[in-house]
Amino acid sequence: MEYRSNSPEETFALGKRLGEQAKAGEIYCLDGDLGVGKTIFTQGFAAGLGIEEPVNSPTFTIVQQYDSGRLPLYHFDVYRIGDVSEMDEIGYEDCFYGEGVCLIEWSQLIPEILPEQVVRIRIEKDLEQGFDYRKITVEGLS
Repeated sequence: MEYRSNSPEETFALGKRLGEQAKAGEIYCLDGDLGVGKTIFTQGFAAGLGIEEPVNSPTFTIVQQYDSGRLPLYHFDVYRIGDVSEMDEIGYEDCFYGEGVCLIEWSQLIPEILPEQVVRIRIEKDLEQGFDYRKITVEGLS
C-alpha cells in the first residue's frame, strides 16, 4: 500500500493507525533517509499502542522498551551499529521473538538477522511535491 502525507501530523496519524492494528510478534522495519519522519511515525505507532510516555529515537542506546501500552514496544534504531554482532549483545532475539511488537529504524543495515515475515515501511521525500510531502510505502501487512 502506498500513502501520501503532507504534514508531520498525517505521518503521525498513519503510524497511530498501524499501531492500533499491531499484533504481538510483529516486526515493523522502518527505512528512509535522515529527516524523513521515522521518529514522528514511531511516535504515532506508539500512541496507537496506547503508550503515553515520550518516545524518542534510541540512537545511542540502540533499543528502548516501552511497556505502558497494550503490547510492549521494542523500538530499535540501528543507525550506529558497526557490526550486526552488536545486536546479539543487546539480546535482540528476546525482542524479535517475544510477546511485544518491534519497530526497527534503519532495518536495511541488519538484513541478515531479520525474520522472513516483516512489515516493511519506507518513507521518502519528494521536494517537488512540497517540503512536508512524504510517500510512505507499507508492504507485508495481511
